Amino acid sequence: MSSQHQIPSYLTPAETGPWSVYLEQIDRVTPYLGGLSRWVETLKRPKRILVVDVPIERDDGTIAHFEGYRVQHNTSRGPGKGGVRFHQDVTLSEVMALSAWMTIKNSAVNVPYGGAKGGIRVDPKTLSKGELMRMTRRYTSEIGIIIGPDKDIPAPDVNTNEQTMAWMMDTYSMNEGRTSTGVVTGKPITLGGSLGRREATGRGVYVVGCEAAAKRGLQIAGAKIAVQGFGNVGGIAARLFAEAGSKVVAVQDHGGTIFHSNGLNVPKLLAHVEKHGSVAGFEDIEAVLPNHEFWEVNCDILIPAALEQQITLLNADKIKAKIILEGANGPTTPEADDILREKGVLVVPDVIANAGGVTVSYFEWVQDFSSYFWTEDEINNKLTRIMKDAFNSVWEVTEDKNVSLRTAAFIIACTRVLQAREVRGLYP
Repeated sequence: MSSQHQIPSYLTPAETGPWSVYLEQIDRVTPYLGGLSRWVETLKRPKRILVVDVPIERDDGTIAHFEGYRVQHNTSRGPGKGGVRFHQDVTLSEVMALSAWMTIKNSAVNVPYGGAKGGIRVDPKTLSKGELMRMTRRYTSEIGIIIGPDKDIPAPDVNTNEQTMAWMMDTYSMNEGRTSTGVVTGKPITLGGSLGRREATGRGVYVVGCEAAAKRGLQIAGAKIAVQGFGNVGGIAARLFAEAGSKVVAVQDHGGTIFHSNGLNVPKLLAHVEKHGSVAGFEDIEAVLPNHEFWEVNCDILIPAALEQQITLLNADKIKAKIILEGANGPTTPEADDILREKGVLVVPDVIANAGGVTVSYFEWVQDFSSYFWTEDEINNKLTRIMKDAFNSVWEVTEDKNVSLRTAAFIIACTRVLQAREVRGLYP
């Protein structure tokens, strides 16, 4: 894979990681771009990469340093937009890929953003709340030179939340000397956050899941669901499917894999995870499965909603689901994509399936600028319409060109981005 592309000097050919997956996805879509393909190298190079040192004083008086990143992949269609994750395995390659997928995602649902992403290489569980706050504030100050309401708007991601965004907004505002609510999204309601934002990604997964099921003639009531990751995405999606009559038969998170053939009690499981931090120890189950057996569970819909590169050559052929809804970013490798398509599994790609979060982030940003806020019903109705329209547009391209939903989504998204690049031209 790496030998097919010019690898930037700050990555090594042996360690291109998730970035190589994204590059292969661009290669697959290039033949469908027509005359716009002359601009395709634009998509293979991030516009701007900032690597920062994040030093803090620990509670015990020692000094700790953390690696921080902010990558702006493309801003042809608008300011950068993308989350910030705190995770011990964050790498530059990962943040590059995530920023690029944000470019595709924002374009696929046609919100006026480019793609960006950020992260700190840290295990947040090892920090106190005070240390976490100091790290967040220092990171925000370090990347403050490239973020802003009309430049790049961070949001929550893995291991970050409303509190993180509040700290980021306050830090940026103090440095600017004015309150700037629009610099981040996913904020608390009291600071200009939007109703419906917390549930938006999971709700989007549910909406497109219902659309995909209808295309395949699958009834949601009674459908068996398996979910990897039971946080803000997987947990909400599971709750909405359960409320619609589906049976959530298996859930996996960092604490293990639990199974119940008649469906887990999702409200009780959500309360358990909220209290204990994982599904481990939940008692109303039939079995605790080895983690590798999660992928072999007999289900109709599989929702990978954890981290990237979870469905690979090693497990794709074992999957029994009819539909996969990618709640996480980049959970399926290109090789696994091919296997799943040969098996007849419908994969609804991340750039559509989990775009509910950035869509409502867009609503939040608009509301902050206008200082006029919508009701939760208004937000959910707008979200549902956008997600349905985006899915059905992708479905039409899939049928017209006989390609996967992922390639169809990339065709639509890359066309929009490269049309903007072409009409804007090169400066100077």
